[in-house]
Amino acid sequence: MIQTAEYEITRVFDAPRQRVFQAWTEPEHFSAWFGPHGLTAPVDRVAMDVRPGGRWQATLCGEEDFEVTLDGAYREVAAPGRLVFTTGDPDNPGDGPASVATVELTEAGGRTTMRFHQWGVNTDQEHADEAKVGWLEFFDRLNDHLTSA
Repeated sequence: MIQTAEYEITRVFDAPRQRVFQAWTEPEHFSAWFGPHGLTAPVDRVAMDVRPGGRWQATLCGEEDFEVTLDGAYREVAAPGRLVFTTGDPDNPGDGPASVATVELTEAGGRTTMRFHQWGVNTDQEHADEAKVGWLEFFDRLNDHLTSA
């Protein structure tokens, strides 16, 4: 049985919308914040073909040769306001979890409001809650990257 779960996170960044969009779509920016504390996403391990149907991939690296690769496809790219991408293949997930994430960016007064929505298949609410906690940490790192750039 396929279970689904979803959640939404809203964050405000003290950065213009174009810079936030670049942080999502350019490997040199994405690698600076993507992943939890303690793991890195080396820029040479990030690949992005940012167009509808294009693929993305990022390998997170940690201690003791730990590695995990996340990937998916872009469904919508409307710079600098909207990005829709998958993790895994939600249309054909097999037994593994997969999801669709939507990032919507609006700017006012030089600040950007980011609305992040994710729904997943082959997952339950507990897994979704854990994923949400992970994204919150990622977005703390994104905020640090945007304010230090």
